[in-house]
Amino acid sequence: MLLKNLILVLFVVFSASCQKKQTKTPNIILIVTDDQGYGDISAYGSPDVATPNIDKLKSESINLEDFQVSPTCAPTRAAMMSGKHPFKTGVTHTVLERERMALGITTLPEVLKKGGYITGLFGKWHLGDEKEYQPINRGFDEVFMHGAGGIGQTFVGSCADVPDNKYIDPIINHNGKFVQTKGFCTDIFFTQTLSWVKENATKKKPFFAYLATNAPHGPFIAPDSYKEKFKKKKYPKSAQGFYGMIENIDDNMGILLKKLNDWGIADNTVLIFMSDNGKTTGGANKVHGKTYNAGLKGFKGSVNEGGTKVPFFIRWPKHFTAGQKIDVLLNHYDILPTLAEIAGVDISNLKDLDGRSFLAHLKSKKTNTEDRYRFFHTGRWPIDATNIPNELLRKKWIGTPETSKPENSKYKKCAVRNQRFRLVNNVELYDIINDPGETKNIISEHPDVVAKMRTAYDEWWKNVKPYMINENLPLATEKPYWVNYNKQKESGQIREWIKPDIE
Repeated sequence: MLLKNLILVLFVVFSASCQKKQTKTPNIILIVTDDQGYGDISAYGSPDVATPNIDKLKSESINLEDFQVSPTCAPTRAAMMSGKHPFKTGVTHTVLERERMALGITTLPEVLKKGGYITGLFGKWHLGDEKEYQPINRGFDEVFMHGAGGIGQTFVGSCADVPDNKYIDPIINHNGKFVQTKGFCTDIFFTQTLSWVKENATKKKPFFAYLATNAPHGPFIAPDSYKEKFKKKKYPKSAQGFYGMIENIDDNMGILLKKLNDWGIADNTVLIFMSDNGKTTGGANKVHGKTYNAGLKGFKGSVNEGGTKVPFFIRWPKHFTAGQKIDVLLNHYDILPTLAEIAGVDISNLKDLDGRSFLAHLKSKKTNTEDRYRFFHTGRWPIDATNIPNELLRKKWIGTPETSKPENSKYKKCAVRNQRFRLVNNVELYDIINDPGETKNIISEHPDVVAKMRTAYDEWWKNVKPYMINENLPLATEKPYWVNYNKQKESGQIREWIKPDIE
Protein backbone atom coordinates (compact mmCIF):
# COMPACT_ATOMS: atom_id res chain seq x y z
CA MET A 1 0.00 0.00 0.00
CA LEU A 2 2.84 2.35 0.92
CA LEU A 3 4.57 1.58 -2.37
CA LYS A 4 1.36 2.28 -4.30
CA ASN A 5 0.95 5.68 -2.63
CA LEU A 6 4.59 6.52 -3.31
CA ILE A 7 4.20 5.64 -7.01
CA LEU A 8 1.04 7.75 -7.18
CA VAL A 9 2.79 10.78 -5.64
CA LEU A 10 5.73 10.43 -8.03
CA PHE A 11 3.34 10.17 -10.96
CA VAL A 12 1.51 13.38 -9.95
CA VAL A 13 4.79 15.28 -9.48
CA PHE A 14 6.13 14.02 -12.81
CA SER A 15 2.90 14.96 -14.63
CA ALA A 16 2.91 18.44 -13.13
CA SER A 17 6.55 18.86 -14.11
CA CYS A 18 5.85 17.80 -17.69
CA GLN A 19 2.85 20.10 -17.89
CA LYS A 20 4.98 23.01 -16.66
CA LYS A 21 7.62 22.30 -19.28
CA GLN A 22 4.97 22.17 -22.03
CA THR A 23 3.59 25.60 -21.08
CA LYS A 24 5.34 27.99 -23.43
CA THR A 25 6.29 31.48 -22.34
CA PRO A 26 4.40 33.82 -24.69
CA ASN A 27 5.95 36.12 -27.22
CA ILE A 28 5.17 39.81 -26.66
CA ILE A 29 4.54 42.49 -29.27
CA LEU A 30 4.02 46.02 -27.97
CA ILE A 31 2.81 48.52 -30.57
CA VAL A 32 2.80 52.21 -29.65
CA THR A 33 1.64 54.87 -32.08
CA ASP A 34 2.65 58.51 -31.72
CA ASP A 35 0.02 61.21 -31.02
CA GLN A 36 -3.00 59.06 -31.96
CA GLY A 37 -5.81 60.05 -29.62
CA TYR A 38 -8.23 57.83 -27.74
CA GLY A 39 -10.95 58.69 -30.24
CA ASP A 40 -8.90 58.29 -33.42
CA ILE A 41 -10.24 54.79 -33.99
CA SER A 42 -13.49 54.06 -35.77
CA ALA A 43 -14.58 51.64 -33.02
CA TYR A 44 -14.52 54.62 -30.63
CA GLY A 45 -16.80 56.63 -32.88
CA SER A 46 -14.35 58.56 -35.02
CA PRO A 47 -16.16 60.20 -37.96
CA ASP A 48 -12.77 60.82 -39.57
CA VAL A 49 -10.93 57.51 -39.92
CA ALA A 50 -11.77 53.93 -40.87
CA THR A 51 -9.71 51.47 -38.84
CA PRO A 52 -11.23 48.02 -39.46
CA ASN A 53 -8.11 46.10 -38.44
CA ILE A 54 -7.57 47.98 -35.17
CA ASP A 55 -11.30 47.55 -34.54
CA LYS A 56 -10.90 43.80 -35.10
CA LEU A 57 -8.03 43.69 -32.63
CA LYS A 58 -10.15 45.58 -30.12
CA SER A 59 -12.93 43.00 -30.47
CA GLU A 60 -10.44 40.18 -29.84
CA SER A 61 -8.74 41.90 -26.90
CA ILE A 62 -9.33 43.07 -23.39
CA ASN A 63 -9.93 46.81 -23.55
CA LEU A 64 -8.50 48.93 -20.74
CA GLU A 65 -10.98 51.79 -20.78
CA ASP A 66 -9.22 54.07 -18.29
CA PHE A 67 -5.58 53.73 -19.31
CA GLN A 68 -3.49 56.82 -18.60
CA VAL A 69 -0.10 57.97 -19.89
CA SER A 70 1.90 61.22 -19.81
CA PRO A 71 0.86 64.34 -21.76
CA THR A 72 3.84 64.00 -24.14
CA CYS A 73 5.88 61.24 -25.72
CA ALA A 74 9.35 60.85 -24.15
CA PRO A 75 7.93 60.80 -20.58
CA THR A 76 5.45 58.08 -21.55
CA ARG A 77 8.21 55.97 -23.10
CA ALA A 78 10.39 56.39 -20.02
CA ALA A 79 7.56 55.16 -17.80
CA MET A 80 6.90 52.16 -20.02
CA MET A 81 10.56 51.19 -20.13
CA SER A 82 11.22 51.69 -16.40
CA GLY A 83 8.04 50.95 -14.44
CA LYS A 84 8.53 54.35 -12.77
CA HIS A 85 6.94 57.75 -13.06
CA PRO A 86 8.95 59.49 -15.83
CA PHE A 87 10.18 62.24 -13.51
CA LYS A 88 11.89 59.48 -11.50
CA THR A 89 13.89 58.62 -14.62
CA GLY A 90 15.01 62.23 -15.14
CA VAL A 91 12.68 62.70 -18.13
CA THR A 92 10.78 66.00 -17.79
CA HIS A 93 10.78 67.14 -21.43
CA THR A 94 11.10 65.83 -24.96
CA VAL A 95 14.32 67.76 -25.78
CA LEU A 96 17.14 69.83 -24.18
CA GLU A 97 18.82 66.71 -22.71
CA ARG A 98 15.76 66.29 -20.51
CA GLU A 99 14.52 63.43 -22.71
CA ARG A 100 17.40 61.17 -21.61
CA MET A 101 16.35 58.26 -19.42
CA ALA A 102 18.78 58.10 -16.51
CA LEU A 103 21.52 55.51 -16.72
CA GLY A 104 21.46 52.64 -14.25
CA ILE A 105 17.70 52.09 -14.50
CA THR A 106 16.68 48.50 -15.19
CA THR A 107 14.63 48.57 -18.38
CA LEU A 108 11.73 46.46 -19.63
CA PRO A 109 13.84 44.60 -22.22
CA GLU A 110 16.49 43.89 -19.57
CA VAL A 111 13.79 42.43 -17.34
CA LEU A 112 12.46 40.22 -20.14
CA LYS A 113 15.94 39.06 -21.10
CA LYS A 114 16.17 37.56 -17.62
CA GLY A 115 13.22 35.42 -18.69
CA GLY A 116 15.07 34.24 -21.78
CA TYR A 117 13.55 36.72 -24.23
CA ILE A 118 15.14 38.00 -27.44
CA THR A 119 14.38 41.72 -27.68
CA GLY A 120 13.93 44.12 -30.58
CA LEU A 121 13.07 47.81 -31.02
CA PHE A 122 11.65 49.14 -34.28
CA GLY A 123 10.88 52.82 -34.89
CA LYS A 124 11.01 55.45 -32.18
CA TRP A 125 13.18 55.43 -29.04
CA HIS A 126 13.36 59.09 -27.91
CA LEU A 127 15.11 58.45 -24.59
CA GLY A 128 18.55 59.77 -25.49
CA ASP A 129 20.62 59.92 -28.69
CA GLU A 130 24.03 59.72 -27.06
CA LYS A 131 25.72 56.32 -27.19
CA GLU A 132 25.24 55.24 -23.59
CA TYR A 133 21.53 56.11 -23.73
CA GLN A 134 20.82 54.21 -26.95
CA PRO A 135 18.52 51.16 -26.87
CA ILE A 136 21.29 48.80 -27.98
CA ASN A 137 22.89 49.61 -24.60
CA ARG A 138 19.60 49.46 -22.66
CA GLY A 139 18.60 45.84 -23.24
CA PHE A 140 17.63 45.53 -26.90
CA ASP A 141 19.35 42.87 -29.03
CA GLU A 142 18.00 44.24 -32.32
CA VAL A 143 17.52 47.94 -33.09
CA PHE A 144 16.03 49.53 -36.22
CA MET A 145 15.27 53.15 -35.40
CA HIS A 146 15.30 56.85 -36.22
CA GLY A 147 16.81 59.45 -33.92
CA ALA A 148 15.42 62.29 -31.80
CA GLY A 149 11.65 62.38 -31.27
CA GLY A 150 10.77 62.06 -34.93
CA ILE A 151 12.20 61.49 -38.37
CA GLY A 152 14.17 64.56 -39.45
CA GLN A 153 13.90 66.38 -36.12
CA THR A 154 16.77 68.57 -34.93
CA PHE A 155 17.02 70.49 -31.66
CA VAL A 156 19.68 72.37 -29.74
CA GLY A 157 21.75 69.85 -27.77
CA SER A 158 22.22 66.18 -28.60
CA CYS A 159 18.66 65.43 -29.74
CA ALA A 160 18.69 65.12 -33.52
CA ASP A 161 17.93 62.62 -36.26
CA VAL A 162 19.90 62.19 -39.49
CA PRO A 163 20.12 65.65 -41.16
CA ASP A 164 17.15 66.41 -43.45
CA ASN A 165 15.70 62.92 -43.02
CA LYS A 166 12.27 62.32 -44.58
CA TYR A 167 9.20 60.16 -43.98
CA ILE A 168 9.56 58.81 -47.51
CA ASP A 169 12.77 56.77 -48.02
CA PRO A 170 14.18 57.57 -44.55
CA ILE A 171 17.71 56.75 -43.45
CA ILE A 172 17.47 54.38 -40.49
CA ASN A 173 19.96 53.26 -37.86
CA HIS A 174 20.13 49.46 -37.95
CA ASN A 175 22.22 48.12 -35.08
CA GLY A 176 24.57 51.10 -35.23
CA LYS A 177 24.86 51.29 -39.04
CA PHE A 178 22.82 53.67 -41.15
CA VAL A 179 20.89 52.22 -44.09
CA GLN A 180 19.01 53.94 -46.91
CA THR A 181 15.47 52.57 -46.98
CA LYS A 182 12.84 52.73 -49.70
CA GLY A 183 9.20 53.46 -49.02
CA PHE A 184 7.00 55.10 -46.38
CA CYS A 185 8.37 55.00 -42.82
CA THR A 186 5.45 53.16 -41.17
CA ASP A 187 5.41 50.48 -43.88
CA ILE A 188 9.16 50.06 -43.39
CA PHE A 189 8.95 49.74 -39.59
CA PHE A 190 6.16 47.15 -39.76
CA THR A 191 7.94 45.17 -42.47
CA GLN A 192 11.22 45.09 -40.55
CA THR A 193 9.41 44.09 -37.36
CA LEU A 194 7.55 41.27 -39.07
CA SER A 195 10.75 40.02 -40.69
CA TRP A 196 12.39 39.85 -37.27
CA VAL A 197 9.31 38.20 -35.74
CA LYS A 198 9.26 35.60 -38.52
CA GLU A 199 12.96 34.90 -37.99
CA ASN A 200 12.48 34.37 -34.25
CA ALA A 201 9.11 32.60 -34.36
CA THR A 202 10.69 29.17 -34.81
CA LYS A 203 13.38 29.61 -32.18
CA LYS A 204 13.05 28.10 -28.73
CA LYS A 205 13.38 31.51 -27.07
CA PRO A 206 10.36 33.83 -26.80
CA PHE A 207 10.69 37.31 -28.31
CA PHE A 208 9.72 40.83 -27.31
CA ALA A 209 9.11 43.20 -30.21
CA TYR A 210 8.62 46.88 -29.38
CA LEU A 211 7.19 48.57 -32.47
CA ALA A 212 6.94 52.32 -31.90
CA THR A 213 5.80 54.20 -34.99
CA ASN A 214 6.64 57.87 -35.43
CA ALA A 215 3.24 58.25 -37.13
CA PRO A 216 0.91 60.05 -36.88
CA HIS A 217 3.30 62.60 -35.30
CA GLY A 218 3.97 65.75 -37.31
CA PRO A 219 5.03 66.75 -39.86
CA PHE A 220 1.78 65.31 -41.15
CA ILE A 221 2.97 63.38 -44.17
CA ALA A 222 1.20 60.34 -45.56
CA PRO A 223 1.39 58.58 -48.93
CA ASP A 224 -0.79 60.36 -51.49
CA SER A 225 -3.14 57.38 -51.77
CA TYR A 226 -4.00 57.70 -48.07
CA LYS A 227 -4.56 61.44 -48.21
CA GLU A 228 -6.83 61.38 -51.25
CA LYS A 229 -10.16 60.68 -49.52
CA PHE A 230 -9.51 63.38 -46.92
CA LYS A 231 -8.51 65.81 -49.64
CA LYS A 232 -11.82 65.18 -51.42
CA LYS A 233 -13.69 65.86 -48.18
CA LYS A 234 -11.80 69.14 -47.85
CA TYR A 235 -9.86 68.35 -44.71
CA PRO A 236 -7.05 70.82 -43.95
CA LYS A 237 -3.67 69.74 -45.30
CA SER A 238 -2.30 68.76 -41.87
CA ALA A 239 -5.41 66.69 -41.11
CA GLN A 240 -5.10 64.91 -44.47
CA GLY A 241 -1.67 63.71 -43.43
CA PHE A 242 -2.65 62.96 -39.82
CA TYR A 243 -5.65 60.78 -40.62
CA GLY A 244 -3.94 59.31 -43.68
CA MET A 245 -1.12 58.09 -41.44
CA ILE A 246 -3.62 56.45 -39.09
CA GLU A 247 -5.32 54.57 -41.91
CA ASN A 248 -1.90 53.48 -43.13
CA ILE A 249 -1.14 52.17 -39.63
CA ASP A 250 -4.43 50.27 -39.73
CA ASP A 251 -3.54 48.58 -43.02
CA ASN A 252 -0.21 47.53 -41.54
CA MET A 253 -2.00 46.20 -38.47
CA GLY A 254 -4.07 44.04 -40.81
CA ILE A 255 -0.91 42.58 -42.32
CA LEU A 256 0.55 41.93 -38.87
CA LEU A 257 -2.59 40.18 -37.62
CA LYS A 258 -2.68 37.98 -40.72
CA LYS A 259 1.00 37.04 -40.48
CA LEU A 260 0.73 36.04 -36.82
CA ASN A 261 -2.04 33.66 -37.82
CA ASP A 262 -0.23 32.40 -40.93
CA TRP A 263 2.89 31.65 -38.91
CA GLY A 264 0.90 29.87 -36.20
CA ILE A 265 2.05 32.10 -33.35
CA ALA A 266 -1.03 34.25 -32.70
CA ASP A 267 -2.25 32.08 -29.84
CA ASN A 268 1.06 32.27 -28.03
CA THR A 269 1.66 35.98 -28.55
CA VAL A 270 0.60 38.77 -26.21
CA LEU A 271 -0.25 41.63 -28.56
CA ILE A 272 -0.70 45.17 -27.21
CA PHE A 273 -1.84 48.27 -29.10
CA MET A 274 -1.74 51.71 -27.50
CA SER A 275 -0.75 55.35 -28.08
CA ASP A 276 1.79 57.49 -26.26
CA ASN A 277 -0.38 60.51 -25.42
CA GLY A 278 -3.54 62.31 -26.44
CA LYS A 279 -4.51 63.45 -29.91
CA THR A 280 -2.39 66.13 -31.51
CA THR A 281 -4.04 69.28 -32.83
CA GLY A 282 -2.69 68.29 -36.25
CA GLY A 283 -5.94 66.38 -36.60
CA ALA A 284 -8.03 69.52 -36.09
CA ASN A 285 -10.76 70.01 -38.68
CA LYS A 286 -14.30 71.36 -39.02
CA VAL A 287 -15.54 68.83 -41.54
CA HIS A 288 -17.91 67.24 -39.01
CA GLY A 289 -18.23 70.33 -36.83
CA LYS A 290 -16.01 70.35 -33.75
CA THR A 291 -12.88 68.19 -34.07
CA TYR A 292 -13.72 64.74 -32.76
CA ASN A 293 -11.89 63.79 -29.57
CA ALA A 294 -14.30 61.23 -28.07
CA GLY A 295 -15.77 63.94 -25.87
CA LEU A 296 -12.53 64.41 -23.97
CA LYS A 297 -11.15 67.77 -22.88
CA GLY A 298 -7.69 68.74 -24.07
CA PHE A 299 -5.17 67.47 -26.60
CA LYS A 300 -1.55 66.35 -26.50
CA GLY A 301 0.35 68.33 -23.85
CA SER A 302 -2.75 68.82 -21.70
CA VAL A 303 -3.18 67.31 -18.23
CA ASN A 304 -6.89 66.90 -18.85
CA GLU A 305 -8.27 63.54 -19.95
CA GLY A 306 -7.80 64.36 -23.63
CA GLY A 307 -4.07 64.66 -23.12
CA THR A 308 -3.46 61.49 -21.12
CA LYS A 309 -6.19 58.92 -21.84
CA VAL A 310 -5.27 56.53 -24.65
CA PRO A 311 -6.60 53.35 -26.26
CA PHE A 312 -5.11 50.16 -24.83
CA PHE A 313 -5.96 46.73 -26.23
CA ILE A 314 -4.23 43.56 -25.05
CA ARG A 315 -4.84 40.20 -26.74
CA TRP A 316 -3.69 36.75 -25.68
CA PRO A 317 -6.02 34.13 -27.20
CA LYS A 318 -7.18 31.34 -24.89
CA HIS A 319 -5.90 33.30 -21.89
CA PHE A 320 -7.77 36.63 -21.98
CA THR A 321 -11.48 37.11 -22.66
CA ALA A 322 -12.09 38.73 -26.03
CA GLY A 323 -14.13 41.93 -25.89
CA GLN A 324 -13.88 42.28 -22.11
CA LYS A 325 -13.74 45.84 -20.78
CA ILE A 326 -11.87 46.91 -17.66
CA ASP A 327 -12.66 50.36 -16.25
CA VAL A 328 -10.01 50.32 -13.52
CA LEU A 329 -7.58 53.28 -13.58
CA LEU A 330 -4.22 51.99 -14.87
CA ASN A 331 -1.00 53.65 -16.02
CA HIS A 332 1.91 53.36 -18.42
CA TYR A 333 4.30 52.45 -15.61
CA ASP A 334 2.12 49.41 -14.83
CA ILE A 335 3.21 47.83 -18.13
CA LEU A 336 6.65 46.64 -16.97
CA PRO A 337 5.48 44.71 -13.88
CA THR A 338 2.55 43.26 -15.85
CA LEU A 339 4.71 41.93 -18.67
CA ALA A 340 7.26 40.70 -16.14
CA GLU A 341 4.55 38.64 -14.42
CA ILE A 342 3.29 37.30 -17.74
CA ALA A 343 6.87 36.32 -18.63
CA GLY A 344 7.42 34.73 -15.23
CA VAL A 345 10.24 37.07 -14.27
CA ASP A 346 10.74 37.91 -10.59
CA ILE A 347 11.24 41.67 -10.18
CA SER A 348 11.16 41.79 -6.40
CA ASN A 349 14.74 43.07 -6.52
CA LEU A 350 13.65 46.22 -8.38
CA LYS A 351 13.09 48.97 -5.86
CA ASP A 352 11.08 52.17 -6.00
CA LEU A 353 8.78 51.06 -8.84
CA ASP A 354 5.56 53.01 -9.22
CA GLY A 355 3.94 50.38 -11.40
CA ARG A 356 2.02 47.33 -10.29
CA SER A 357 1.01 44.34 -12.35
CA PHE A 358 -2.56 44.37 -13.62
CA LEU A 359 -2.46 40.73 -14.78
CA ALA A 360 -5.02 39.81 -12.12
CA HIS A 361 -7.49 42.19 -13.78
CA LEU A 362 -6.88 40.53 -17.13
CA LYS A 363 -7.53 37.07 -15.71
CA SER A 364 -10.61 37.94 -13.68
CA LYS A 365 -13.58 40.19 -14.36
CA LYS A 366 -13.96 40.96 -10.66
CA THR A 367 -10.81 42.10 -8.95
CA ASN A 368 -10.63 44.55 -6.09
CA THR A 369 -7.97 47.20 -6.45
CA GLU A 370 -6.45 49.90 -4.29
CA ASP A 371 -7.55 53.36 -5.43
CA ARG A 372 -4.07 54.80 -5.95
CA TYR A 373 -3.38 58.42 -6.79
CA ARG A 374 -1.79 58.99 -10.23
CA PHE A 375 0.21 62.14 -10.87
CA PHE A 376 0.58 64.02 -14.13
CA HIS A 377 2.79 66.92 -15.09
CA THR A 378 3.54 68.23 -18.55
CA GLY A 379 7.01 69.33 -17.43
CA ARG A 380 8.63 71.34 -20.22
CA TRP A 381 9.35 74.32 -17.97
CA PRO A 382 11.80 76.85 -19.48
CA ILE A 383 15.53 76.32 -19.65
CA ASP A 384 18.00 78.82 -18.22
CA ALA A 385 19.10 80.39 -21.51
CA THR A 386 21.53 82.87 -19.99
CA ASN A 387 24.49 81.35 -21.82
CA ILE A 388 22.66 80.02 -24.87
CA PRO A 389 22.04 82.14 -27.96
CA ASN A 390 18.30 82.74 -28.06
CA GLU A 391 18.10 82.05 -31.78
CA LEU A 392 18.87 78.41 -31.04
CA LEU A 393 15.86 78.00 -28.77
CA ARG A 394 12.15 78.11 -29.35
CA LYS A 395 10.77 81.19 -27.65
CA LYS A 396 8.59 79.22 -25.24
CA TRP A 397 11.65 77.37 -23.93
CA ILE A 398 13.65 80.47 -23.01
CA GLY A 399 13.87 81.14 -19.29
CA THR A 400 15.95 82.75 -16.59
CA PRO A 401 17.82 81.12 -13.68
CA GLU A 402 14.68 81.70 -11.63
CA THR A 403 11.92 80.62 -14.04
CA SER A 404 13.86 77.51 -15.04
CA LYS A 405 13.63 76.09 -11.54
CA PRO A 406 11.19 73.15 -11.49
CA GLU A 407 9.76 74.42 -8.19
CA ASN A 408 8.33 77.45 -9.98
CA SER A 409 6.32 75.15 -12.24
CA LYS A 410 5.12 72.83 -9.51
CA TYR A 411 1.45 73.72 -9.90
CA LYS A 412 1.53 74.55 -13.62
CA LYS A 413 0.13 71.96 -16.03
CA CYS A 414 -0.29 69.30 -13.34
CA ALA A 415 -3.04 66.91 -12.30
CA VAL A 416 -3.91 64.22 -9.78
CA ARG A 417 -6.27 61.33 -10.57
CA ASN A 418 -7.95 58.66 -8.57
CA GLN A 419 -10.67 56.31 -9.79
CA ARG A 420 -13.33 59.02 -9.71
CA PHE A 421 -11.78 62.50 -9.58
CA ARG A 422 -9.22 64.57 -11.46
CA LEU A 423 -7.68 67.63 -9.78
CA VAL A 424 -6.24 69.94 -12.46
CA ASN A 425 -3.65 72.66 -11.79
CA ASN A 426 -4.60 72.52 -8.11
CA VAL A 427 -7.72 74.64 -8.77
CA GLU A 428 -10.16 72.51 -10.80
CA LEU A 429 -11.85 69.28 -9.74
CA TYR A 430 -13.81 67.04 -12.08
CA ASP A 431 -15.91 63.94 -11.48
CA ILE A 432 -14.56 61.72 -14.26
CA ILE A 433 -17.12 58.98 -13.75
CA ASN A 434 -20.13 61.29 -14.10
CA ASP A 435 -18.49 64.03 -16.17
CA PRO A 436 -15.82 62.40 -18.38
CA GLY A 437 -15.67 65.51 -20.55
CA GLU A 438 -14.64 67.66 -17.55
CA THR A 439 -17.30 70.29 -18.16
CA LYS A 440 -18.10 71.25 -14.55
CA ASN A 441 -15.56 72.34 -11.95
CA ILE A 442 -16.84 70.98 -8.63
CA ILE A 443 -13.89 71.93 -6.43
CA SER A 444 -16.06 73.80 -3.93
CA GLU A 445 -18.28 70.76 -3.45
CA HIS A 446 -15.60 68.32 -2.28
CA PRO A 447 -13.15 70.09 0.06
CA ASP A 448 -12.06 66.83 1.73
CA VAL A 449 -11.23 65.20 -1.63
CA VAL A 450 -9.27 68.26 -2.72
CA ALA A 451 -7.33 68.45 0.55
CA LYS A 452 -6.27 64.80 0.29
CA MET A 453 -5.26 65.17 -3.34
CA ARG A 454 -3.24 68.31 -2.67
CA THR A 455 -1.44 66.65 0.24
CA ALA A 456 -0.70 63.57 -1.89
CA TYR A 457 0.58 65.73 -4.74
CA ASP A 458 2.88 67.77 -2.47
CA GLU A 459 4.35 64.56 -1.06
CA TRP A 460 4.81 63.13 -4.56
CA TRP A 461 6.56 66.28 -5.77
CA LYS A 462 8.89 66.23 -2.79
CA ASN A 463 9.78 62.61 -3.56
CA VAL A 464 10.43 63.03 -7.30
CA LYS A 465 12.43 66.26 -7.21
CA PRO A 466 15.77 64.61 -6.38
CA TYR A 467 15.40 62.38 -9.46
CA MET A 468 15.27 65.33 -11.88
CA ILE A 469 18.94 64.99 -12.75
CA ASN A 470 18.76 66.43 -16.26
CA GLU A 471 17.73 69.95 -15.28
CA ASN A 472 19.90 72.82 -16.55
CA LEU A 473 22.79 70.60 -17.53
CA PRO A 474 25.15 71.94 -20.21
CA LEU A 475 23.68 71.20 -23.62
CA ALA A 476 25.75 68.86 -25.75
CA THR A 477 27.77 70.55 -28.48
CA GLU A 478 27.70 67.48 -30.72
CA LYS A 479 24.75 65.64 -32.19
CA PRO A 480 25.65 61.93 -32.17
CA TYR A 481 23.41 61.06 -35.11
CA TRP A 482 25.00 63.78 -37.24
CA VAL A 483 28.54 62.80 -36.28
CA ASN A 484 28.06 59.09 -36.88
CA TYR A 485 26.04 59.52 -40.05
CA ASN A 486 28.54 61.93 -41.59
CA LYS A 487 31.45 59.59 -40.78
CA GLN A 488 29.67 56.69 -42.42
CA LYS A 489 28.61 58.79 -45.39
CA GLU A 490 32.16 60.09 -46.00
CA SER A 491 33.42 56.51 -46.05
CA GLY A 492 30.81 55.61 -48.66
CA GLN A 493 29.22 53.00 -46.40
CA ILE A 494 25.53 54.01 -46.49
CA ARG A 495 24.13 50.75 -47.83
CA GLU A 496 20.72 50.18 -49.38
CA TRP A 497 18.16 48.53 -47.12
CA ILE A 498 17.05 45.23 -48.60
CA LYS A 499 13.32 44.89 -48.03
CA PRO A 500 12.78 41.63 -46.17
CA ASP A 501 10.52 38.91 -47.52
CA ILE A 502 7.71 38.31 -45.03
CA GLU A 503 5.70 35.92 -47.18
